[in-house]
Amino acid sequence: MSTEDAPLARAPRIDGPPPHLLVVRAPYYRDVVDGLRDGALRILAEAGATSEVLDVAGAFELPQAIRLVLRGGRRFDGFVALGCVVRGETDHYDFICRETMAGLMHVALAFGLALGTGLLTVDTMAQAVARAGSDGHNKGAEAAVAALVQIGAARRFGAAG
Repeated sequence: MSTEDAPLARAPRIDGPPPHLLVVRAPYYRDVVDGLRDGALRILAEAGATSEVLDVAGAFELPQAIRLVLRGGRRFDGFVALGCVVRGETDHYDFICRETMAGLMHVALAFGLALGTGLLTVDTMAQAVARAGSDGHNKGAEAAVAALVQIGAARRFGAAG
């Protein structure tokens, strides 16, 4: 399926009160990450969810920021992590991608979080732009759907915090 043929992500139905989510984003590649954010916020609005947005310095700080928010005691039903890492000429890409994704998984599992991950790990800016547009292939929208589905599962099985 080509990018042009990708279906527009749709918000799942969530039982119970409207969920409240935190969108944590690393806007190093601002235009791309703004597109991811717009996709995520569209899905959250369609679902009737409320949301807040928190910017962090870079992708590496995404899991750290979620952990700091949890430590601060603010209550969110779920989280959406957004960012973009473009391959360069050094090993930096591999380390940042691997550790950021591991950190996100760790914080989600350790704290039982509903977390949608929209971290683009691409070779070129063209690939990033293709995954952050409003044409239906938006990884930010997909990450928001994932977080909402997890919230729904937690509520269904009594695991909602």
